[in-house]
Parts: sequence; structure tokens; C-alpha cells
Amino acid sequence: MIAASRRIPVLFAVLLAFTAAHAQDIGWNVDFHGFADNREYAHSDRYSQSILGIRIAPEIYFSLDSSHFLHTGINYLHEFGSRSTSDGNVSPTVYYNYKRQGHDFFIGMFPRSGLLTGYHRAILNDTLQYYRPNVEGLLWRYTRKAFRQQLWIDWTSRQTETEREQFLVGASGRANIGIAHVSHQITLWHNAGSKSAAGVDSRPIRDNGVAMVKLGADLTHLSFLDSLDISGGGIVVFDRLRGVYNWHIPKGFIADLYAEYRKFFVANSFYSGESLPIVYGDRFYTSNRYNRLDIGWKPLQYKGLESQFTLSFHFTPGAVDNQQQFTLRYRIGRLYAIPQ
Repeated sequence: MIAASRRIPVLFAVLLAFTAAHAQDIGWNVDFHGFADNREYAHSDRYSQSILGIRIAPEIYFSLDSSHFLHTGINYLHEFGSRSTSDGNVSPTVYYNYKRQGHDFFIGMFPRSGLLTGYHRAILNDTLQYYRPNVEGLLWRYTRKAFRQQLWIDWTSRQTETEREQFLVGASGRANIGIAHVSHQITLWHNAGSKSAAGVDSRPIRDNGVAMVKLGADLTHLSFLDSLDISGGGIVVFDRLRGVYNWHIPKGFIADLYAEYRKFFVANSFYSGESLPIVYGDRFYTSNRYNRLDIGWKPLQYKGLESQFTLSFHFTPGAVDNQQQFTLRYRIGRLYAIPQ
């Protein structure tokens, strides 16, 4: 077993050398992500915490032709003040990407940023960008003019004698019709059992799904603002714990507004309905009524450099919490043609 594990890096190096020899182009990119997120949630009895650190994700990639790409790299996290030197903060990045006629296909361990970061916080919370930067699975996206649709699956835990099998599968899309747009976002989290000596895991299996459909309008051209968008619709959760309780189907109404002028923006999200037990969703949406107000400033925007400071207020029945967040992202890279 040890000898086999030692052969893996050698085989991987041989594969890279073979791919490089047959590549038309070779390139590199680096994604730097610095963040400071202070969450003061004590008034609503939710978990207060401060998340501060940096991520750096260097990659090299080979272009076999205009459609086929192979990427490899790492994604490293360091949280400020941490004394740990374990490898738990390093995530491998290895994936194949196919691009052709509006189709975009990924398989492997590929960055979440730009692919799943458009999901609403009620469905996928924003803490995932700090602690789970890569998707481990597959994703297909199709884009054509005013239409976009994507499907994906992310394995979050592999079944072992001690670990349960867990995966998250989802779909999302948007269609623009003039200034109007319609969108949908769907996820299903499946939490199965682990392997045991008897082949039976006594812990119940959980299925936790959510679907949201919204109608909206881009009113930018009707205003003096650089961006103005409003949307609203319904959200419904499908949750069951097999053998413990049957399907629970809470639902509610959700509305969003985003306005931006020069380097300043305001975003507001309002929810009213039943408590939403979404496993990967923001915990504030377990309230029957919730409003989030973001006031932000983007001080640095230049050639791959993006920064943002946001002051957030969280309104729940009988409580007002606050949050301060600063993020800085810097993406650089270059593609080189290989002489043939």
C-alpha cells in the first residue's frame, strides 16, 4: 500500500509531462483572496464569530486545443492567529474543462468562485467561500445569449467505516426577456450512512432539498444608477429524516434589491414565511421573518483587483444583529503559446 501511494506522485508527474508535450499552449493563474468577516449575532442567539485570513490558489493549465483544458494547482488557507501546521488547510485543485459553442463542462476539484457563488444565501451560505473553496465533482453549464442553465454535483463526504456518504446536487438558470428576467435555483443534500462491520448504519438517512423561483427586472437603463435590479418569488424546502419523520415542506416569499452607483452599493434581502431548515443555507432564514440590509463600498477596482467593504444589518423578530466584512481578491495570469 505504501509503495502504491508513493507511485501516485510519479504517475501524476508523468501525466503532466505527457500533457505538456502535446499541449498547444501553457498558462498560469493565481487567485488571492483576503478576508475579514466579523459577525456579531448575539442579539438573535446565533453564532457570533470572526473569520480572518487569506487564501492563495496558484494553478498551471495546458490547452490541448481551443476546447480542452487541464488544470492543476493547490488552494491554501491560513487563518490569522492560527498555529496549526497540518495539511488540513491545503486543498488540491485538479480538473478538466471543456469549452465549446456555449457548453462549459468541469470534472475534478475545481474552484467554486464564479460557478456557484451566484446562489442565494438562503440556499448556499457565504461561509462556504472561506472553508470549501473547491467543488469536488462535476458541473455543466450552457450559456446562449440571454439564457443560462447549469447542473452540478459536489461530493462533500466519501463513505468509509466512520464517515457518512454525503453529496450536494443542484441546478440553476436564468433567462432574460427585455428588462425582465426569470431565474431558478435548486439543491438537494443527501446524507446517507457509513460502512460498518455488519454492513448496517443505524443512523437515519436525511434528504434536504430546496427550490426557489424568482421574477425580476433590471431597471438600470431607467435610472441614473450604474446598476438597479429587483426580484421576488417563492422558496420551498423538502426535508425528511427517513424512519423519523416524513416530508416537511415549509415555504415562504423572498425579495431582493440591488442598487449601485460608482463605488457604492446597497443590497436588501427580505424573507417572510415558515422557518427554512436548509442544511447549507444561512441560519437567519430559520426565522419566520428576516431582513438583511447591506451598505457597501468598493474602494479598489483595477485589472483583476477587486475589494469590497460591507456593513450588514440583520433584522429578525425582536433583534438586530450586525456584521462587518472586508474582502480583497486579486486574479492574475498569463497564457503562453508553445512553438510547434
